[in-house]
Amino acid sequence: MAQPDDIEARVAALERQVRELTSVVRHTAKDAAAARVLAGGADRDVAEIRTEIRDFRQATSSSFNAMREDLTDLRDKTDRGFAEMRGKLDATAAGQQQIVDLLNTIIDRDQQDGQ
Repeated sequence: MAQPDDIEARVAALERQVRELTSVVRHTAKDAAAARVLAGGADRDVAEIRTEIRDFRQATSSSFNAMREDLTDLRDKTDRGFAEMRGKLDATAAGQQQIVDLLNTIIDRDQQDGQ
């Protein structure tokens, strides 16, 4: 059988080990609680970022769609403006041609009268 001194030393050693293990368990529990808090915060941050990215994507798409509509309107107005200017230039050219024809008629008549 074990000696009483030996048992007391063994019990003291076991008590030390239990205190050390208790301390380790407490630290581990605190670390686990802190990790849960950090994980919860990270989860909220990720959800928030996802929401912000979704909102940004929707805003960007809306902006591009509006820009496309504006460009389409601008292109249509430009095309109409060029067609209008082309018509005016054609009318001006026709008027100038009439003036040239009248001047040629006058010149031809003057040349015939002068011969």
